Amino acid sequence: MSASDLRQRASNELGSLLRHWREVRGVSQLDLSLIAGISQRQISFIESGRSVPGRQTLMNIAQSLDVPLRERNALLLSAGYAPMYSEAGWNDDEMSVVMRAAKRMLQQHEPFPAIVMDRYWNVVLTNRATPHFFNSFIDMAARTGPRNILHLMFDPNGMRPHLADWETVARSLIQRVHRETVGHVVDLRTQQLLDALLAYPEVRPEWRSEAMTGSSSTLPIVPMGFVKDGAVLHYFSMITTVGTPSTVAAQELRIECMFPADRETEARHIALLRTARA
Repeated sequence: MSASDLRQRASNELGSLLRHWREVRGVSQLDLSLIAGISQRQISFIESGRSVPGRQTLMNIAQSLDVPLRERNALLLSAGYAPMYSEAGWNDDEMSVVMRAAKRMLQQHEPFPAIVMDRYWNVVLTNRATPHFFNSFIDMAARTGPRNILHLMFDPNGMRPHLADWETVARSLIQRVHRETVGHVVDLRTQQLLDALLAYPEVRPEWRSEAMTGSSSTLPIVPMGFVKDGAVLHYFSMITTVGTPSTVAAQELRIECMFPADRETEARHIALLRTARA
């Protein structure tokens, strides 16, 4: 294949990616041209594979479409440019400042569970309270599945038998997957995660598309209940993300902190952790 053919293939790939993101955001070529400050004709030429924009112009377009950093690297590669955003792992030096802050947050949240997760709900780090809490219900060391919060909640051999009103919890978690995706886009790996969750017994396909059901609770949140010794412990979560990420890992980091939803749960939780640590 000639160099000209390779350039044309790259140009076509870029055009397809750009058109995909424009359609995902529901933006016309004219709207994008006004937001990004370039001509509609140039956008048309890029999407049709007739031209390749400069690096900065391409990044202006990506910024205008709120394309996640990982996918911006894909746009750059398709245009023949080197990736701009580091895809280094959590343990790399450049993430040390962020991870120190995350560890401080986890420590300060004791004695309640707090978890650092990646984009796909895989557990990266926890505070000390987290394994004590979950080991009060199941033997976490015996689990052979992925260290993933969603799998833990959906697996009949995981936390599922200990969840009060599991069906409501499962439906709300599937909705959270859609709502909390990076860039509000369900990518291929998220799609695969959803497929794996729907493959568990008694999980219905329609949960994927239906809206989350309302709650009769007077609380401003929908608590998640865990059954222990005949009592239900009610919790809710707060999610923290990095405000101004400049690396892929920093953008995809999420810290989930569990809080007791009532005073009774708080008292029972502290007693539960005291027993677990003993």
